[in-house]
Amino acid sequence: MSTRDVNLTDGNLVKPLLVLSLPIVLSQMLQVGYNLADTFWVGRLGQEAVTALSYSWPLVFLMISVAGGFTVAGTVLVSQHKGAGNDDKIDYAAAQTVGFVGLVALVFSILGWLLTPRLVTLVGATIGTPEYALAVEYTRTIFVGVVFMFGFFVFQALLRGWGDTRTPMYVMALGVALNVVLDPFLILGFESNLLLEVLGLDGLQSWLYGVTGFAGFGVQGAAIATVVSRGIGAMLGMIWLFSGRVGIHLSFRDLVPDPVMIRRILKIGAPASVEQSTRALGITVLTALVAVVGDPAVAALGIGNRLNSLVFLPALGLAKGTETVVGQNLGSKQTARAKRAVTVSSMLVVGVLAVVSVVAYVFAEPITSVFISGGENAAEVVSLGAEYLRIIGPTFAFLGVFQVVQSAFRGSGSTRAAMGFSILSLWVFRLPIAYALVEWAGMGAAGVWYGIAASNVLALLAAAAWYYRGTWASEVIEPGTATPAD
Repeated sequence: MSTRDVNLTDGNLVKPLLVLSLPIVLSQMLQVGYNLADTFWVGRLGQEAVTALSYSWPLVFLMISVAGGFTVAGTVLVSQHKGAGNDDKIDYAAAQTVGFVGLVALVFSILGWLLTPRLVTLVGATIGTPEYALAVEYTRTIFVGVVFMFGFFVFQALLRGWGDTRTPMYVMALGVALNVVLDPFLILGFESNLLLEVLGLDGLQSWLYGVTGFAGFGVQGAAIATVVSRGIGAMLGMIWLFSGRVGIHLSFRDLVPDPVMIRRILKIGAPASVEQSTRALGITVLTALVAVVGDPAVAALGIGNRLNSLVFLPALGLAKGTETVVGQNLGSKQTARAKRAVTVSSMLVVGVLAVVSVVAYVFAEPITSVFISGGENAAEVVSLGAEYLRIIGPTFAFLGVFQVVQSAFRGSGSTRAAMGFSILSLWVFRLPIAYALVEWAGMGAAGVWYGIAASNVLALLAAAAWYYRGTWASEVIEPGTATPAD
């Protein structure tokens, strides 16, 4: 496993960038597999269940983002130390990141459990409705496993900084396979299990239901399946990190908090954490704004967000790959090569997303209809979801390049710049425009969709202007910032 890292500081740039990014794209695809599997099987329960997920996910993402931003520090420190040849400092920086992120995740797991009932109402759910009860149940179950989930997230981040993206992909594949198998059984049980029916195992289904009487956990079953599959992946990742089989070798004594390293992690990770959490909070506020329009619009937004996750897989993969390439090359003082990686990634993203935009526009309704099949408002949800894709689709390339530029900022350690443009995109461009179009122009859900599209264009223009100033391209590692204890 330790030989799976890609050489990013010498020779041809395009091939190693693609070799590094492709497993990230596949990992992101598998990540979306989690969400799509949950949405598909929960969709068999009807619109109320799908709406509950739409209320829950912004809250889960908000809490995860606060802790998850600190994994960026691990990627930056590992990649720049490796580029600089500071091999003795890589393991220590990685161990400090694991310990710190674990503590942060534990705190937010507890807070998330306690605050969920109140937070769900802030998103727009109404106390006493089926959507509210299901959202609280799902969200609390997810928060139980936040610590385990973060074990895998930090494992991914550290190995990405090292230059190995294949090992996390294999672990992700295992987790998704477990999730896909568990979902239909934990959500639907044996009373009415579509998977068994499709496989022609109706007799087995009837026998199992007669023996167990298990009718599934409903929406909560999706959360249980996710926590279990994530937990197994996290355990594998930690075992390999502490054994040294993946190139990075952690030791338990290096987990003891070091004030110098904690300050360094906070300096890099805190802005990334604020960036991700404010983005998640923005999604939460956006969901609350859509809730004013009605529950079918919330369901359409939830489906649209998950489809967006699939659409932007190439962009996100190349962006994360660019983050590592920039980090290692700035660590080795090759600034021109780091900037060239940003240009190459941007060109690839534009080419891919131009094609995806056409497909999303032409097949908007068939794509949306896959994820909703029950309930009296199903037709309205499909119509609103198709409208979402047709309005936002033409701006996919703008958002894709924006993600690449943001990753360049993060890879250099300029996480404050990335944070600033993320806040600008959501809180200055997207939300005010969406609010004005909904409340003042009376455009309903379409007003939100146009607000999102406008912010995609404006955010790229602002970030590109800063990128071409060039002040972001400076290494962040300093002598003595990651020195192992005796």
